[in-house]
Amino acid sequence: MEVVQVLCMKGGNGDTSYAKNSLVQKKVISLTKPIIEDAITNLYCNKFLTSLCIADLGCSSGPNTLFAVLEVVTTVDRVGKKMGRQLPEIQVFLNDLPGNDFNTIFKSLPGFQKDLEKRMGAGAESCFINGVPGSFYCRLFPSKSLHFIHSSYSLQWLSQVPQGLESNKGNIYMASSSPPCVLKVYYEQFRTDFSMFLRCRSEELLEGGSMVLTFLGRRSEDPSSKECCYIWELLAVALNDMVAEGLIEEEKMDSFNIPQYTPSPAEVKCEVEKEGSFTISRLEVSEVNWNAYHGEFCPSDAHKDGGYNVAKLMRAVAEPLLVSHFGDGIIEEVFSRYQKIVADRMSREKTEFVNVTVFMTKRG
Repeated sequence: MEVVQVLCMKGGNGDTSYAKNSLVQKKVISLTKPIIEDAITNLYCNKFLTSLCIADLGCSSGPNTLFAVLEVVTTVDRVGKKMGRQLPEIQVFLNDLPGNDFNTIFKSLPGFQKDLEKRMGAGAESCFINGVPGSFYCRLFPSKSLHFIHSSYSLQWLSQVPQGLESNKGNIYMASSSPPCVLKVYYEQFRTDFSMFLRCRSEELLEGGSMVLTFLGRRSEDPSSKECCYIWELLAVALNDMVAEGLIEEEKMDSFNIPQYTPSPAEVKCEVEKEGSFTISRLEVSEVNWNAYHGEFCPSDAHKDGGYNVAKLMRAVAEPLLVSHFGDGIIEEVFSRYQKIVADRMSREKTEFVNVTVFMTKRG
């Protein structure tokens, strides 16, 4: 499986699209607002800015893309006013892999501009949006051209499925039943990818420039712990049931693995310190419920079903990967089963995603 070709969230605005099923990711962006404000304040304190270049890496499609940009740009405006500074011209680069649904983003820009005008008035005219297709595991921008980089729920995705997963039969990711060699190759792939990411960004950021990165991660030092792997283990249960019933070939199941690694804070810190270009200012962990509507008003009766909500979320994320490997004929059945499995587990267990957020500044 060529990850660069197939790794994208489900595009469009349909019922099963990422645009309609990414409220959890929006909540995670909201959780990091104080950290983004710290980063922007730090920039203003250290530089006199007449122009500001910002990149959102792994922007995906749908409302979250421009929600993240709105939060960053209005933070620039707010912090600048507090410090008596004139608003700089702001250039925003939206990056994702070439298969990302950039068209849906661009169609949303008129609405985004109106939201920006409501918050910033005439200052909204100083914000310019660009799309940048390509992998963030290589260079994307000219040397020393960026001031601030933001990324949320993207860097847990690896550049490729790790090599050496033949012994991970019956699993689609790291799991409690995975042999130690599987955990090792996943970790090594993360280290290789994240160190490359840091090297590339250190070239592209100006001295004193900063990054706020949020990973889907874990607190535990065990990379196969339930807090990061359980949601994929339950999808494997649905797939294995279909194998047992002859609906999916066993060989197909055994050769499918998710290209993801959910790091601990210690693992993130280790790679940043080893690469050496950045100083960590904040490294924090937060949680968000699997069910986006947990404790919230539910817009319909369907959304009151936690299993339904989580299955829709995971389908928007995983469907392109599943279709590329198994074909689209299994999708409805897989997620129908998955919904029931997840609902059962959620009724008996605490189910939360763990987020690892790091704010770092490029050394002088």
